[in-house]
Amino acid sequence: MRSYAGHGNVTILAVSISNSKSIMAKKKVARKKKKSTSKNGKATLTTKDKRTITQLRRLADGVVSAAKRSRDPFIDVPMRTLSNVRYSPRKRIIEMGGNTNRRQLFNLSQAKSYMQTMLVASGCKQLIEEGKSTSIRGLYYLLKHTIEGTKEETFAEQSECDPVIEDTEVLLNALREELHLYAQTKGAMVGNIIINDSGHDINCAEFGRGAYAIPSIVEPDAIELSRKKCQAKFVLHVEKDTVWQRFNEDRFWEEHNCILTHGGGQPPRGVRRLLNRLHNELGLPIYCLLDNDPWGYYIYSVIKQGSINLAYESQRMAIPSARFLGLRSIDLERCGLSDSVKITLNENDRKRAKQIANYPWFEKKKPWQREIKKMLDNGFKLEVESLISIDISYVTETYVPERLDNQDWLD
Repeated sequence: MRSYAGHGNVTILAVSISNSKSIMAKKKVARKKKKSTSKNGKATLTTKDKRTITQLRRLADGVVSAAKRSRDPFIDVPMRTLSNVRYSPRKRIIEMGGNTNRRQLFNLSQAKSYMQTMLVASGCKQLIEEGKSTSIRGLYYLLKHTIEGTKEETFAEQSECDPVIEDTEVLLNALREELHLYAQTKGAMVGNIIINDSGHDINCAEFGRGAYAIPSIVEPDAIELSRKKCQAKFVLHVEKDTVWQRFNEDRFWEEHNCILTHGGGQPPRGVRRLLNRLHNELGLPIYCLLDNDPWGYYIYSVIKQGSINLAYESQRMAIPSARFLGLRSIDLERCGLSDSVKITLNENDRKRAKQIANYPWFEKKKPWQREIKKMLDNGFKLEVESLISIDISYVTETYVPERLDNQDWLD
């Protein structure tokens, strides 16, 4: 049997995860031992932290147990692929199937990915026990080093680390935030609601021309929501921050008593999770103002049904009742827009639109089929910003209010 240089390190990692102390694999440059802020040398763990630590130890125990019995350790990682995703008509969300990929430590083609999975688990355990969080970029650098006795790196690039982090989430059935990791902070919120962020009351109606920056971690132990502190009647989620700025400057949220959010394009996990909580915990309807193009359709699909890549998170992120209030394929004529605002569809646009039309959650909805067909027949797409050609505030003063009053949306 051929040997992989990281085999010994994997067992050490597993023991360190299983034990109470977290020991990272040796690096060429030794790090000084960091002082803990807690009296017993460890952070005070929340109930959720304890549950995650237990899951991490169970993962490691499998390696230790197999090593003691001279067996080949393995882990079965749920497949995050289209073939392992199904749409639940009853729940109206995307769900992950039961297919898995087996990674074996003593399979030379799988040994490195096995080691990387255990390395990520060890890093997350260290973060939880120290009561600290880091970005996925930060974890990459925390774990990146040359494997002892070789010239091989644990992770060559960030792109090699990211899917392992997602695999670890699926493997443990844990949110990334429960592993004390956060992604890019992107998105903002303003409106008639007071939230409690880490013990501080934040009035989202008192930011002037600014807004509350939606963090990556928005779980209940970090962000508290209360119906008593929310006067808003609905949430308007705007695709792009440039359009969002127009709504905020025109005080749309104040006049229409709502919450105004954006995700800077494709909304990050923190924004999607917060929208989910605003809907499920406070009972607020979610309306999405998006472009009339395949990308806008896809963003809506992700908000509404969940994403294929993160199907395991749909229950906590998807909003099946979200409504599409974006531009429509009939708006060139309906709004009297000039031909100069048309953006010609390219082949990728056409291909993507046809794929979306065939999604199980769209294919049986006649309004959506008509909408997508109309766009393809038009041969062009429209951005929300095109409404500015009529009037700078047409979208805030006329377009969206009329659509809401007439309940003219797609579901």
